[in-house]
Order: sequence, then C-alpha cells, then structure tokens
Amino acid sequence: MIYLDNGATTYPKPCSVSESVMNALRFTAGSPGRGGHSQTIKAGETVYRTREIIAEMFSCESENVIFTDNCTTSLNTAIKGVCKKGDRVLTSSLEHNSVLRPLEKLREKGIISFGIFRVSPQNDEETLEGIRSLMSLKPKAIVCTFASNVFGTVLPIERIGRLCRESDVIFIVDGAQAAGSIKIDMKKMNIDILCLPGHKGLYGPMGTGLMLLSGRVMPEELTQGGTGSYSMDEKQPHSVPDRYESGTLNFPGIAGLYSGVRFIRSCGGEDAVHGKEMELIDILESDLSAVRHIRLYPEMKSALRSPILSFNVDGFHSEEVSSLLDKCGVAVRAGYHCAKLAHESYGTSEIGCVRVTPGFFNTKKDIKNFVFYCNKIAMRQKI
Repeated sequence: MIYLDNGATTYPKPCSVSESVMNALRFTAGSPGRGGHSQTIKAGETVYRTREIIAEMFSCESENVIFTDNCTTSLNTAIKGVCKKGDRVLTSSLEHNSVLRPLEKLREKGIISFGIFRVSPQNDEETLEGIRSLMSLKPKAIVCTFASNVFGTVLPIERIGRLCRESDVIFIVDGAQAAGSIKIDMKKMNIDILCLPGHKGLYGPMGTGLMLLSGRVMPEELTQGGTGSYSMDEKQPHSVPDRYESGTLNFPGIAGLYSGVRFIRSCGGEDAVHGKEMELIDILESDLSAVRHIRLYPEMKSALRSPILSFNVDGFHSEEVSSLLDKCGVAVRAGYHCAKLAHESYGTSEIGCVRVTPGFFNTKKDIKNFVFYCNKIAMRQKI
C-alpha cells in the first residue's frame, strides 16, 4: 500500500512507538498518580518525562502540558473554558469543525457571538487587515488553525499572536497540521493555548491529545473527578495539570507519544521533517501539474506551507477518484475533510477535493507511482 493520508494519522509509526506502547501494557501495571507503589511511580516517571519533552518542544512549562483524548477535546476545553456569556470570538475562514462546531454550539445557546476573518494565502497583510477590521467587536479571543487541514495554507501566527497580545485578546491555536513538521514556539508566537493531536505529526498513537497552556490564561475545566490528588476535597483542584486531567490517563498512549517526539528529534527536528515532506510535495506538485484534466488547490502557494496538496480530476467527484486510487493500493483522503469553511473559501463545496499528505516514511517512488495512477484516471484509462 502507498499510504498518503498522513494528515489524518501518520503511518507507519516508528518501531520505537509501538514498542513503547507494548512495554507499557506488558510491564507497567500501575496507574500514574494513583498510589505510591513501584509500578505507579514507574508510570508517573514516564508521564513526567513526556511532559518535559513536549514542554521543551513547544516552549511552555511542563506542568502546563495537559494530556487529553485528542485535539478536538483540547479545543473544546479551550474554547468552552474561556468563553463566557456575552463574549465575542474571531476565527478564520479555513477552520476545521473542531473549532467551528464548538463556536456554533455556544452561539446557538446564546452564550457568544463570533466573526470570521478571511485568510489570504498569498498576502499575510490582507489577512491581518481583516483581523484588525474586526477588532472593533472587542473580541475575548481569537481561535484559529496554524495550517489548513485541506490546503496546507499557513496563517501568519506570530503576527496574529502579537496583535492579540497588544489588544489583550486570548489566542487559541489549533496546531493539528503543523506540530512535528513546523516549529511552534508558544512564547515567541504569544500563543495562550495550543491544542494538538498526538497521532499526526508527533507520531504517537491514536487517542492522545495535548492542551498546552502559556500560564497567562487558565480555562475552566470541562470535567471533574478523581485526579489522584487532594482526594479529601470535594472540589476540583485548581493546580495544573491535575485540574484538567480527571480520570485515568492513557498511559500506553503517552508512552508511545514520548517515543514519537524522540523520533522527531532523532531525525533532526521539525525543520528536517518538514524539509523531507516538502521535497515530496514539490515533486508531487510538479508532476501533477503536467497532467491534463487535473486541477491543483490552491493554484498559487505561499512560501511556508504544511505538507498538503489537494486536487480534483475533471469529470469526477473527489470521492470517485479516492475510490479508484484505493483499488490501486493508494490511500488518500477525499471529500470535505470536516472543513466546511475551507471548501467554501476555495470554491470546492460541490465535489470536495482529494487530499494528499506525504509523511516522513514516504519515498519519491511512492510519489511517482501515485502520479502514474492519477494520470491513468485523468485519461480515463483502465487501471
């Protein structure tokens, strides 16, 4: 199989990741933070090491590294934990439903209102001007993606963060399509809350997510329960990370996530990973652009991009193309990618698009074979 759906989840995982998960299941019986016997201490040490390596990677304090089920849970906690009755929020025209739907639910309940600023892929100044024009609404927060999960467009996050800090606006960022491939520095970028999946560019297992806090803003927690601390107090502890981690942590997943981040380090860090993935994207873009009846999105690219390329084939729905590629042993993602706003922005609401997301383990041969199959589909040749 040629796997080109790394934007959904990275595959294959490094061997060290699966080994760490299995070792956690086989040799560590304790629940981290629950009890004082050797097994719980051993598990707790792994959790602590993972907090530290994540904190170093994204420039925050280790106690502000919160483990969640996934990026969507992190975003829901951040958005709903920050927003209060009467607040206004700004978001971008490229958002995933993990941002749009929580905002819409809060609006439906009469708690908030929100505005949408347009992202101009080739002109960051236009994007920023659109945000400035909405600042008269006096937003409580700006919530936006670091990079579009459909088109790879990277927003001017550092400049948006500076604008937020100058205006005393909370800045919440969805880093799902950037983490592990593009360097994210929370301090430099003035990000108050960074939400991440563990299973994409960080190469961890599914069922792992992160909510990273700058410490400037502490959202209300969505769940309360056992934290392994302050057990005789009926109220939820306010100390972090306990406040946000009720219930037993996904220890095998966290152990795998630790190894995933170490793998990125061993490859030379985010810049090295991004360089390899973008080399494949550049080949893919060059070869596909030469194929008749194929349209690439967007047609003009910004300087900094997430390793994503989307396209359509004339006369086909995107899901038809994906189905034909699947018969050739190629895995891609087609349709609407849980991103209504992004498809409306790029004019692909009718048929969606085919998204190709190479990963670190893909090869140039994978890309060449993929283009070969796409050419056959476009030319309506038997495959």
